[in-house]
Amino acid sequence: MEDGNELILPLVDKENICLPLPINVVASYWNVSLPIKEAAKTARKYQGFDGSILIEGIEMAERYGLGCVMVRSSVDELKRVIDLGIPPIVILPGIPEITHHASVITGYDEENILHYIQTGTTEGEQQEGAIPQEVFEQEWSEDGRMMILLAPPDILSGASLENESGKESNRLCLVAERQAILGNRSGAIESLRKATEQNPDNPTALQMLGGMMNEQNLLECTDLYQRCLGINDRAYLACNGLGNYYLKTKQFGKAESYYTRAIGIDPKRSAKIYKNRAYLMQQQGDNSRAREDLKRYLKYFPRAPDRGVIEQTIREL
Repeated sequence: MEDGNELILPLVDKENICLPLPINVVASYWNVSLPIKEAAKTARKYQGFDGSILIEGIEMAERYGLGCVMVRSSVDELKRVIDLGIPPIVILPGIPEITHHASVITGYDEENILHYIQTGTTEGEQQEGAIPQEVFEQEWSEDGRMMILLAPPDILSGASLENESGKESNRLCLVAERQAILGNRSGAIESLRKATEQNPDNPTALQMLGGMMNEQNLLECTDLYQRCLGINDRAYLACNGLGNYYLKTKQFGKAESYYTRAIGIDPKRSAKIYKNRAYLMQQQGDNSRAREDLKRYLKYFPRAPDRGVIEQTIREL
């Protein structure tokens, strides 16, 4: 294609919480077969968890000979990596009530970034989705433009990435995520503090550590979130976290300000944020705006378990 490039990736339908689809797709691209049975065995320690543990898949790929680098990147570097024949994995915002998800990038053209997608596949054909580059850049920036490269070590060594010095700090964020899932809060906090020591400008580490301090209702979370926003002013989760902290501490004006800022960054990322802001509006006597926010909550979360209660509240406002 003119002014673009497209990598042909294999169709893969096997995945597991410890072998996420993006990892398996990229490993298969390099002709590395990752055993789903091994992933299933590892997954037993995550009983009841519905998401994906990305670091487990990465570590499995490394055990079978692939190298891994995690860096903060740019669209230009993303394209250069594709031109080198390496399919990058990026971290993007999830659909409402899912924090984020990993996506394999298969290529680009003049207007779009091309993604590998699993749904609706036809045997022998690669399926892809196209996102306009401007939209992709906006969404990718919300989580700090994280790019994960899995490839044979000799190929990775020749990639000459811009921010490779922060790779260990980025990896510690995924390690901390796993520790938190396993209930090892102290271990997760220790990993995140190490991540911020290794790279004080790692927005993901700051945001995640802020989240853990927020869970303990500690004021320290506000400083961590603000440091994150100083590095990445589109850090949605930091804005939302500040809104949650100020809501809990009944600083309603500040809470509304940060919720509104988060919605300005991405109005569709979270439905719950509208319910939280509606509560603030009610507390301040603005029932009209509260009603509109509750309608938005149901719009973005149509299967909300409290839908009946919310619908009744809307009628009463």
